[in-house]
Amino acid sequence: MEPKHRVVLVTGGAKGIGRGIVLHLAAAGWKVAFCDTDQAAGEQLEACSEHNLYFVHGDVAREQDVARIVSEAVSWAGVLGAVINNAGIADPHTGPVEELSLAQWQRRLDLNLTGPFLVTKHAVPHLRKTRGAIVNMASTRALQSEPDSEAYAATKGGVVALTHALAVSLGPDIRANCISPGWIDTRDWQGCEEKAEALSATDHCQHPAGRVGTPDDIAAMVAYLLSPEATFITGQNFVVDGGMTKKMIYED
Repeated sequence: MEPKHRVVLVTGGAKGIGRGIVLHLAAAGWKVAFCDTDQAAGEQLEACSEHNLYFVHGDVAREQDVARIVSEAVSWAGVLGAVINNAGIADPHTGPVEELSLAQWQRRLDLNLTGPFLVTKHAVPHLRKTRGAIVNMASTRALQSEPDSEAYAATKGGVVALTHALAVSLGPDIRANCISPGWIDTRDWQGCEEKAEALSATDHCQHPAGRVGTPDDIAAMVAYLLSPEATFITGQNFVVDGGMTKKMIYED
């Protein structure tokens, strides 16, 4: 990607993994536009960062918001070279399926799956011009589950499928990949100054990699997938989970 095209839009960028991605890419020289429903956190990040950031308030589940977010990002930077579809509801637990309300189910679909579709739909005309890239945020819960997480798992499985469909439809002009994070400790990345309590040795040691993940671990994979070294990679789901999905766990 030409240097002048190193402009990225990150959804859900004010807190958590999204915040880590925004700061990582900005430090690497990208011009970063980001959106979030949390206006205070978004404005705080834009104001306190030493990097070239642009915040747009909006909800990716609303098409009129998405059209405005993409339009403002392109107006600010002139071009758009990449989109990171990160926004979504992070809490996977919705209770027993027989008690799961249609409203809870639909809200997760709207944010976690329809959101990436809408952002992609409105960004594609701009990404074609720059031969850009899309990175969607899925989850290891697309591959394995805990009880009472049907809505979340369904949306993240949909993101994986949406990604390979986009790769085939949009290639070779645009590449599309997704990342499935495992346990990522985002407590110090929520836009607040209070330091999170340390995780336990058990929390870390259960991972084959020896530790719980951080937003930087995901941001580094995002940066690689946007890099010139990744131009032969599209349609793939990259699991970044410290090895947990490869670990057999049996009750004693």
